[in-house]
Amino acid sequence: MNRIDAFFKQRSRKALIAYLTVGYPSVETTLEVAPALVANGCDMIELGIPFSDPLADGATIQRASHIALQNGVTPQRCLEVAAELRKRVDIPLIFMGYYNPIFHYGLEPFCAAASQAGIDGLIVPDLPPEEGAELEEATTDHNIDLIYLLAPTTADKKRLRLVADRSRGFIYVVSLKGVTGARDSLPIDLEGFIARIRGVTTKPLCVGFGISTPEQARHVASLADGVIIGSRILEIVEQSGDPAAAAGEFIRKIRQAISPH
Repeated sequence: MNRIDAFFKQRSRKALIAYLTVGYPSVETTLEVAPALVANGCDMIELGIPFSDPLADGATIQRASHIALQNGVTPQRCLEVAAELRKRVDIPLIFMGYYNPIFHYGLEPFCAAASQAGIDGLIVPDLPPEEGAELEEATTDHNIDLIYLLAPTTADKKRLRLVADRSRGFIYVVSLKGVTGARDSLPIDLEGFIARIRGVTTKPLCVGFGISTPEQARHVASLADGVIIGSRILEIVEQSGDPAAAAGEFIRKIRQAISPH
């Protein structure tokens, strides 16, 4: 059992998961902001591996990825950052990255290095379960949960069950059609989509894409087992003169919204 499984086995509170692009706007900022998020109630951190063609991401994460790449952040550097963060925090760390850089590194070597760095989970937005067998084997060998995404366009019950069965740790529920990015409102059919997934699995469901306010987070937490926030955090990091303090304060408000007691 790794840290992700241990957290959900306790089921003591709804998971608050924060996303950071490694190296945006600098590696030093990533290393400062992540512990501040944890100190203010974040339960897991997704570390985004920068990629030149992040198809699932909106303008905010695309820009962050571009700047990180300009800063020379590679998958190897991401592994080094994860290892350093593991010395500072004890919560689950999850890599979120596209398949091409992981494949180029080598699936088995990457998973071995990620495990050694203290990574607990891996999310690959452009990898469907039909093509994931090799990476599933490598992650399983190194006690890393390979987490699949379920998009609201998934209507077929067989496919819902396929993704649910193959995902480990939790299922990443994509709240809306389109790419990542802060939104003013969430889809009105989110509750129905989550209910359909609940009909085929008992695994934890964590919802991401578009969540940017405490009110939205509270609503999502009432439906699911976890809330994932990325773009809004990156916006705060970019706009603040003290990114760690500002991002930490934002996460504290989200934590209070989804766990008022």
